[in-house]
Amino acid sequence: MLTSLCTLLCLSARAHAETASKESVVLAGGCFWGVQAVFQHTKGVISVTSGYAGGKASTAQYDTVSGGATGHAESVKVIYDPKQITLERLLDVYFTVAHNPTELNYQGPDHGTQYRSAIFYRSPEQKKTAQARIDTLMAEKKFSAPIVTTLEPLSTFYPAEDYHQNYATLHPYQPYILMHDAPKLVALEKTFPEFYVK
Repeated sequence: MLTSLCTLLCLSARAHAETASKESVVLAGGCFWGVQAVFQHTKGVISVTSGYAGGKASTAQYDTVSGGATGHAESVKVIYDPKQITLERLLDVYFTVAHNPTELNYQGPDHGTQYRSAIFYRSPEQKKTAQARIDTLMAEKKFSAPIVTTLEPLSTFYPAEDYHQNYATLHPYQPYILMHDAPKLVALEKTFPEFYVK
């Protein structure tokens, strides 16, 4: 009985430790294929899921979101280990590699509010961190135009359809991926070599 109790306590402690070392953030920056790919190659990231945020459950389908009137943005949910990478560093990757935060309601060839630059924060602390990164980048004049990234409270993240998951990895020679997303991985390795993983 004592052994069983010890085993249960150890398992509980281990589960708590694993949970405690995981954080998540939901980011939108254009087509979710490329944003997902960037964070899948970032050290400290545990998993990345493409999906939708900002709208209702009833409209969280690709064909509906593509209409641009649902309030949703194509997004990714990044689960990461804060012991390996901080939220600040993830946001640096987001702002400088994953997308262009100065493009209002579009990214490259994709236009509409569903492609907006947005951080869906889970807590006041996460919002504060995101705003601080934006303020720093603006003060340092890292971009030639203003950052238009919105900070929006996260209600619910809805995973996208299966065929959107890991799209860039599964379709590396698809023309859109080659033109718009593959260069992001090159930029990630060049800009953040210490956080790039193949």
